[in-house]
Amino acid sequence: MRKIFFVIGIFFMLAGIFGISYTWNHDHRKTEFLEEYADLEFVSARDEDGNLEGANLSLWDYRFDKSKLLNKVIIFIDGVPWELEAATRQTAYEMKNENKLFVSFPKLSLKDLLMAKEFRLKFYYDNGQSIDLPLGKNELISWQRKLRW
Repeated sequence: MRKIFFVIGIFFMLAGIFGISYTWNHDHRKTEFLEEYADLEFVSARDEDGNLEGANLSLWDYRFDKSKLLNKVIIFIDGVPWELEAATRQTAYEMKNENKLFVSFPKLSLKDLLMAKEFRLKFYYDNGQSIDLPLGKNELISWQRKLRW
């Protein structure tokens, strides 16, 4: 009887260690849209005369692993890619790491974004993982309203 409990105990310990290490080292979130994957803030900028000057996107991604965001970002506006440089930063919290990404949209891309039917964002981590997700339809409409203001 002791041997059975010992074997069961060892099994549960190994299963727990595997489960914790898997959760800690792998991003296994299943989402359809970018706004479900990470927190987003999209802000448009205007000059003194009210003309559209630019737009910025801030993205916050919380992960258990220590992978850091790379400065390379690709946005796809109706399938047309724009390679951009982003500012990134990682802040460690108790159990998670907060990765922040800040990117400024080129002025030329804003007209395309105003008329876009689809927007995708692709960003990369230093562990080789890349995230490539579309923006949801309602979120895209919200961004376009901010650009029209």
